[in-house]
Amino acid sequence: MDERRMVRISKYLAKHLRHQPERIGITLDEGGWVDVDVLLAAAARHGFPISEDELVQVVTANDKRRYTLENGRIRADQGHSVPVELGLPAITPPPVLYHGTVGRNLAAIRAEGLRPMGRNHVHLSSDRETAARVGARRGVPVVLVVDAAAMHAAGHEFRRSVNGVWLTSAVPPGFLRFPKR
Repeated sequence: MDERRMVRISKYLAKHLRHQPERIGITLDEGGWVDVDVLLAAAARHGFPISEDELVQVVTANDKRRYTLENGRIRADQGHSVPVELGLPAITPPPVLYHGTVGRNLAAIRAEGLRPMGRNHVHLSSDRETAARVGARRGVPVVLVVDAAAMHAAGHEFRRSVNGVWLTSAVPPGFLRFPKR
């Protein structure tokens, strides 16, 4: 399968497994899972046929490991805007985490901190490079440093998705370090 087809399928999966399952007539269970057969049939009815081999290739070859296939079911591992309970335990984060954004968002972040912005969680990275790549999707990246140790000590919960993305409900501005202007 060529790279463009893989990207199109991955984006299609993201839209329907994270944000709009009802758009193609599927229902995610409470953990975000749907039967592969149900997903593939719905995609075909929706005019976007995906073979099972293509689905497996997209899931296994994706460097971001966004999806999990298990026992004939599939789900997105994080990034949902629809209510799901991923079943991830609260764990102690590393002392510092990172968030990638762009300059035009800094004023709002300084005032309000990091909010999930329509998703269920704020996404954080364990390394500066990953955060920079995330920020670069929207323009020139700005990497913010999150004092995760202080947040955790103050009672904020953290979870880590299967693909290593750190999740929390919000990051108040007092726990953020901004780059020098």
